[in-house]
Amino acid sequence: MGISATATALFGGLPHSGEPNLAGQEEQWTAVHDGPQQFPDVHLDADVPIRMSDGIVLKANVYRPVDITGAVVTQPLPTIVNLTPYTKLMTDLVGSAVENPALQPLVMALVKQVNLSGTPISSFGDLLHALDGGTVPTVLGLDRNLIRSGYTLVVADVRGTGQSQGQWETLSDREQLDTRELIDWSAAQPFSNGTVAMSGGSYAAINQLQVAEDAPAALKAIFPVVPGSDLMRDVVAPGGGVGTTFLPMWLNTVNQLKLIPDLKAMLTGTFDWKWLGARMADPATNVDLLAAALLTPSLDHMPPALSNALDDQSAFRQAITGHPERVTVPTFVYGGWHDIFADSATKIYQAIPLAPGRKQLVVGDTYHANPGAGTGMPGAPPRLEVLQRAWFDKWLKDIDNGVDRYGPIVLKEQGGGWVTMPEYPQPGTTHRRVYLTAAPSGTGAGSAHDGSLSAAPPTVLDSLTVAPGLATVCSRDTAQGTAGSGAILDACSKDSRIAEHDAITFTSAPVTAPTAISGPIDIHLRSVHDATDGFWSATVNDVAPDGTSTTLTTGQLTVSMRSIDEARSARSANGDYTIPFHPITAASRETVTPGQPVALDIAVTPTQARLQIGHRLRIDLFASDAPKSMPFRPMLNDSELKPQHLQLDPNAPSFVNLPTDRPIG
Repeated sequence: MGISATATALFGGLPHSGEPNLAGQEEQWTAVHDGPQQFPDVHLDADVPIRMSDGIVLKANVYRPVDITGAVVTQPLPTIVNLTPYTKLMTDLVGSAVENPALQPLVMALVKQVNLSGTPISSFGDLLHALDGGTVPTVLGLDRNLIRSGYTLVVADVRGTGQSQGQWETLSDREQLDTRELIDWSAAQPFSNGTVAMSGGSYAAINQLQVAEDAPAALKAIFPVVPGSDLMRDVVAPGGGVGTTFLPMWLNTVNQLKLIPDLKAMLTGTFDWKWLGARMADPATNVDLLAAALLTPSLDHMPPALSNALDDQSAFRQAITGHPERVTVPTFVYGGWHDIFADSATKIYQAIPLAPGRKQLVVGDTYHANPGAGTGMPGAPPRLEVLQRAWFDKWLKDIDNGVDRYGPIVLKEQGGGWVTMPEYPQPGTTHRRVYLTAAPSGTGAGSAHDGSLSAAPPTVLDSLTVAPGLATVCSRDTAQGTAGSGAILDACSKDSRIAEHDAITFTSAPVTAPTAISGPIDIHLRSVHDATDGFWSATVNDVAPDGTSTTLTTGQLTVSMRSIDEARSARSANGDYTIPFHPITAASRETVTPGQPVALDIAVTPTQARLQIGHRLRIDLFASDAPKSMPFRPMLNDSELKPQHLQLDPNAPSFVNLPTDRPIG
């Protein structure tokens, strides 16, 4: 029996309307989380000092349930650990505000009533629905109902951030050791029964995966929300394009928050001068790397920060490279198709060497700022904090609630509904070549050139030219690079036609049946440059009958970073790349000879989408992607920002290796 037939036999086909495979139990998980809890209140022990093995003291807030008499519960309970670089003060303030008993029902009721569909700012509504999708309690880590149900929560500031001593050593070996030591400390406390889970989103999700690679004995489960794994390819410089929007925002946030002093300690005369000394010694962690990436004119004399970034054996690169293939504890991952870490979501799940049920995956049509938006609705998965509670109850309290039989993969199809599947890519999909041709499609009048996608290669030699531009300021790539904050206007985040003024576009004929796109995508180009370097940005779009062009996924490549590590790449049955792995190192850099054709493969983030009848597929190719990203400064200088040329050669065609359940083109 083939994969597709096996899946149909076991799962009854793929439920494209989000039909549950655990009838009634999802509602029960919600009722358990939202209903009356074992304990009525929560007690906070603030800024508990925890000494690490090198003498540095981390500060943690410890949240414990309170019984009906007002006494803090003394019985040992399962313990949840969250390590954040965004200061636990924010966790407490935002968590307390959102979960205020007087305000929370009103806020959630108001958010649920917000429906901006059909308006020019429907994307703003999508961002708001993060509030009723579980973003705050899962990303910030403070779910008071979880604590009241019989858990202790430990939220600690990462070394060098918040009120913890030391200097911020981003995801370093020392920081990873801190995580292990914090887990061991938590498990050994009188309030803990010795079993620990980890929660949190973004950075706190990344450190969950890192510690789970060789988990301490006490760690029984993790629930990482929007985690990254290979951060070089996720956000630092995917394809060799520096994250010029997100990285400055993120570094400024962490570096500003870590300078907030302990006002209570100042008033009581117990101020930690060691904390202040570390902050003064390193007030702007990692800013030197960003500055070097954007300002260093040549690779000949690189400052250490840039040299480390372009050396895959450096401590910096090793620290930001995860190894999900080493994860040993039950893991529930939530990702978003337009999250800054979108490239990692499905890859993390696939790499974890655990059986389905001990690993689960939910991916929404969300950005980094609104994980969980769209959950908790009819036909959708439960809210994130509901899933997290069920996951922890299963693995820390041994409650047979069926969550290990959920999914194991539940995805929001862009252009469709929620689907449940046994594996990813979707069973029944096949990678096929779809060729880029210069023949007009009749649908891209506003683009630099309106080309076509075809099942057959071109029959004549053509050359198309595109120049760097700024129209991508109004694009979904900008929305993604700003973590979603740039997604307010639908004319930019849900329609690419403004950005496409600076693109050459290739559009298919309308599909005659609903067509799934599922998996990683490779775009193979034959390009010609007037300089010794260049930069290509590509998007894969769904074009509606009214012309609306919605970006489904994206990829980019600095031309001199086109070298591919074959051992770490993947190919489909047709022999073409599905995941070309670019080392992104100074040693692997290859400049181009002006005027000479060069072949390159752009790795496009995996996705799940459905083209409805009458819709078309479009590939947009840009020579820039401002402000989301730009090449490292030496490569940018070598490109001279000159126009770039795409050669459409019948003997060496440009094409998309596209994973679909039926042919396109």
